[in-house]
Amino acid sequence: MRRWVMMLAALTLLPVAVQAATAPAPLTKIRFVTDWKAQAEHGGFYEALALGLYRKAGLDVQIIEGGPTVNVPQMLAGGAADFGIGSDAFIAMNLVKQRAGIKAVMAIFQKNPQVLLTHPRPDVKRLADMKGKPIMISDAATVAWWPWLRAKYGFTDSQIRKYTFNLAPFIVDPSAIQEGYLSSEPYTIETQAHFKPQVFLLADNGFPGYANMVFAPQKWIDGNPKAVQAFVNATHDGWLQYLNGNPAPANALIKKDNPEMNDALIRQAIAKMKGYGIVLSGDAAPLGVGAMTDAGWKTFFDTMVKDGLYDKSLNYRAAYDLRFMMGMPKGFE
Repeated sequence: MRRWVMMLAALTLLPVAVQAATAPAPLTKIRFVTDWKAQAEHGGFYEALALGLYRKAGLDVQIIEGGPTVNVPQMLAGGAADFGIGSDAFIAMNLVKQRAGIKAVMAIFQKNPQVLLTHPRPDVKRLADMKGKPIMISDAATVAWWPWLRAKYGFTDSQIRKYTFNLAPFIVDPSAIQEGYLSSEPYTIETQAHFKPQVFLLADNGFPGYANMVFAPQKWIDGNPKAVQAFVNATHDGWLQYLNGNPAPANALIKKDNPEMNDALIRQAIAKMKGYGIVLSGDAAPLGVGAMTDAGWKTFFDTMVKDGLYDKSLNYRAAYDLRFMMGMPKGFE
């Protein structure tokens, strides 16, 4: 009788033991904050979420929509988010100056989408032709890419006119020149003013620097590098699927987060990213989507030191961590 009870107990416990042995590992939760309202420029992140690529990699990712009042580095430093988007290389360098302990671990955009726009006009066919002409730019631009234009093309501060993100002054003035974002202002002008502006992508005219980077605090890099690598790899795959596969799953989430988005706006943004090689170019060609190299960062830093934006003693290598490039899928396949 005692032997039978023991056998029954063993059989009762067996399913529990098997269940414990086969139970999946708990997912690592990551709160990922973007740098603006949901848009196609975030498409690969949303695609990885929609297709379950993050979950398959062992991550429970929540995308937190950014906006005009969202300060990504501040949220990372304060613990309100775990990872976030760094809009451009200037932010990464400024974090080094502040000793913030936040680094770029991948760079989705190989080209910065910053542009200058003009009406169709015969006297401006290249950036150099804008020298001496009034140009509307934002306050932020005066300490970012404008010094590069001064150094490379001889622009002067007397050309600066304030850009308030209102397109009306540009639309009504055929001689106007203003800043813009590749997938934003040109499309708005075409659809609202019914003419196609001339678009000059700064990156195609010598302006260096990565954009749309993934920022991670040092505590994540040191404390859970496997999770950082998993996020990098799943994001790589998400962007490939978004640009070369079916973007519909991501677009549904984008429009849910940001009802101002519509299919036409998203479609033209994807076409611009592909047509101008914003994602699938540069270091990404041999190394994979999101790739960064020391040479790429050095080019940006040396250029900005020459333009007087940074002191040459600044440890620019503290702005990024390349270890996650080693474990990332290679190329575009």
